[in-house]
Amino acid sequence: MNATDRTPADLLRSALAADPGRPLVTFYDDATGERVELSVATFANWVAKTANLLQGDLGAGPGDRLALLLPAHWQSAVWLLACASVGVVAEVGGDPAGADLVVSGPDTLDEARACSGERVALALRPLGGRFPQPPAGFADYAVEVPGQGDRFVPFVPVGADGPGLLVGGEELSYADVIARARADAAARGAGEGARVLSGLGYDTWEGLSAGLYGPLATGGSVVLCRNLDALSPAALEQRVESERVTLRV
Repeated sequence: MNATDRTPADLLRSALAADPGRPLVTFYDDATGERVELSVATFANWVAKTANLLQGDLGAGPGDRLALLLPAHWQSAVWLLACASVGVVAEVGGDPAGADLVVSGPDTLDEARACSGERVALALRPLGGRFPQPPAGFADYAVEVPGQGDRFVPFVPVGADGPGLLVGGEELSYADVIARARADAAARGAGEGARVLSGLGYDTWEGLSAGLYGPLATGGSVVLCRNLDALSPAALEQRVESERVTLRV
């Protein structure tokens, strides 16, 4: 990663320039058996499309607040980087009633309806599948995102020092996110290029740091595991070996 990277979107651009084909996010859901692996290039393409949806169709801009009501999931990671690309403040588990727009999973739709702004719903089905029936009052992400552009340019340059992320009641700038993620990675012993297995949720800074920002900030990758408690110890060891994990969190 480059010393000049000041936002998570900068980190992603540097990763794309360095090695677009390497794995970045490998996602498991041990309740369903789903496994998805995204290279840097594939992940960046999803981020660009989502950022174009966010900036264009949804009309979001720097400083707007997005309540992100999603679990630890590869599509959650995409939304977090799309927000950073546009300059939108991602409030993980935020109050939809106080947000400019909301992004919801299938289990939080009733809560998300408190948002008076734009509402987007994700089915969180394998391979990014759509809802069988679109939920009333929501745009179905899986329907809206495929037609978006593969390249993203923000209408307004995104600064590193303004609000960028709100999690666990703490607000961080994008510069704070990068600095803390790098410090956390060093404290965990996650060197450059580490492959981290994380079973933590995205509702805490620790989970976000281990499961997204730390690997991104150190040129590494993450094996993000949802419902990891459904996996036997023997199966977990097999996954660590098969995925060439160098650090578990």
